Amino acid sequence: MSCTSHKNCTGNVKSKQNHLKSTLRLGYGVPEFMQTGGAFMRLYGLKNCDTCRKALKALNNAESVDVRADGVSDEVLARAFDQFGDALLNTRSTTWRGLDAEEREKPALELLAAHPTLMKRPLIEVDGTLYLGWGKDVQAALG
Repeated sequence: MSCTSHKNCTGNVKSKQNHLKSTLRLGYGVPEFMQTGGAFMRLYGLKNCDTCRKALKALNNAESVDVRADGVSDEVLARAFDQFGDALLNTRSTTWRGLDAEEREKPALELLAAHPTLMKRPLIEVDGTLYLGWGKDVQAALG
């Protein structure tokens, strides 16, 4: 990863966290890709999910919601399903593999309400706008 946020930055940083430490130490301020403009941000995921932890580290002001412990509101699930459709359902998860054929045939929203860990992660809400996953497209949109 290279820095394009600062005029005199050395670039070639190993991680955003290390970059933040070095740029703050050098007096450059918070890099653009880590700023959210004071937006309300909530990340729905699992505390032991590596991808969710990476996203949470990069979005340092995001509120974390553990879907296993806290669940996801019906309103958020409905909005996410309207926007992402079946992509919201993680059919590669351990939870999915543990379901029997009859349960797998149920409507996606019903499955997600009963088993929140079936949701693809992370689901990120920024001022009412939803983003799914932590791919380069989501990182660019939030950076």
